Amino acid sequence: MRSKSFSRALRLGVGAVAGAVIAAGSSVAPAVADEEWDQLWINAPYEVPVLTAPADGPAAYRDVFVSLYHDNDHFTVTDGRLSVDASGLAGVAEVAWPESCSPSGVTAVCEVPEVASINDEDWPGVTLRVRAAAGAAAGVEGRITYEAEATGGPEGRLVAPTESAETTVRVASGPDLVVKTSSPEGVVPGDTVTLPFAVTNEGNEPARGFTLWMVGTYGLDFPERFPGCTYRDPDLTDGYIPMTTVDCAFDTVLEPGDTVELPEPLRIAAKSFALAERVDMRALPADGAVDANPSDNYAIAGVAVRSSADFAVRGAEVTAAAGETVQARVRFRNRGPAWVANSGSGDPVARIAFYVPEGAKVTTAPSGCRPRTLTGGYYQGTAGAPRYDCTMPMWVTADAVRDFVFTLRVETVVPDAAGRLELTSDYGGPLPFDPKDANNRSAIVVNPSV
Repeated sequence: MRSKSFSRALRLGVGAVAGAVIAAGSSVAPAVADEEWDQLWINAPYEVPVLTAPADGPAAYRDVFVSLYHDNDHFTVTDGRLSVDASGLAGVAEVAWPESCSPSGVTAVCEVPEVASINDEDWPGVTLRVRAAAGAAAGVEGRITYEAEATGGPEGRLVAPTESAETTVRVASGPDLVVKTSSPEGVVPGDTVTLPFAVTNEGNEPARGFTLWMVGTYGLDFPERFPGCTYRDPDLTDGYIPMTTVDCAFDTVLEPGDTVELPEPLRIAAKSFALAERVDMRALPADGAVDANPSDNYAIAGVAVRSSADFAVRGAEVTAAAGETVQARVRFRNRGPAWVANSGSGDPVARIAFYVPEGAKVTTAPSGCRPRTLTGGYYQGTAGAPRYDCTMPMWVTADAVRDFVFTLRVETVVPDAAGRLELTSDYGGPLPFDPKDANNRSAIVVNPSV
């Protein structure tokens, strides 16, 4: 299955966590529309921790999922062959090969019959099983390297770049706190729902207490407040995704295999303006103990609230003689009822394209509005472009209003010279949360005759 990570949006303190998450070890290239080009890639964990073997038996296995994908949707790619070299694990760890692999000592060739496109939801692959070698001490590391090829592409054969992916296997010992939750369904504004929550120690040493950090995006509230926790309300002034932050400390001892829940069920309330919300959770061992596998200390519950947000734009009519300048003020408004935030991607919530009326020239554009060609391509310089794309921030409140002021010089008087505003997603498509498309467009008229 394709591994997905969260991007730059929340500034939740997640950056350090995400860096430790077992994620794609290869560089993800952008999708390519050119029908004459394609590239095969390997998607492998960058690092995998395995627990030291107990004195009375072998260590536990850990799954390592490795997948293949290619860039270009125009091609069908099949017969993937993933070559795995585990010789770098000598004395550190050992691999158990699945049936789809043909091993030869510490190497194997694994079959991936169907190779996914980068835009596919799932990337088929191979699940290896890795465990610490007998006697391997905590702290030692080894690595697995990969090569791959497949049938397809413009020349009939694709080869992944050499040394484009590898997995470091690290032997560890200690508590391993695993946070588990799930996403509620059918939530509407005003609902209060219970989120499943548990922390399990899957390590080989006890956790002598733990800390818990949680955040809920602006459209959510924590109606019950636990003792031993501090709460910070959302801040709408710093530009980052507003959220409620919760920091807790518990002295509960979790032996290996123990699971603990909160003193009371974790409940969240959807505010009247809630829409696409999330609750992020992270647990860490207390007293400075190092978690053996930080990748599973973190969990996210997505809270999709049944609501919508009506984004709208308003154009302008201005009058000026030839050679004169005039200001055209256009407006964005969120008519609600929901706020909107791209808390996963960090992308702007919308883009406004300003098409310049005939006979006029933009001499000054607002901050955040970039010059473009009519088709949206790169335009050199800042003044005189036929189009300007203005990006909104990554979140807006339910009653947000923003004005954009363009300074126009009338080069030639053209009666009823008409430009337009077009409001779209940041990628140019429709706004999935907006039920009213008609007010996503408006006219800009210079020298109206009526």
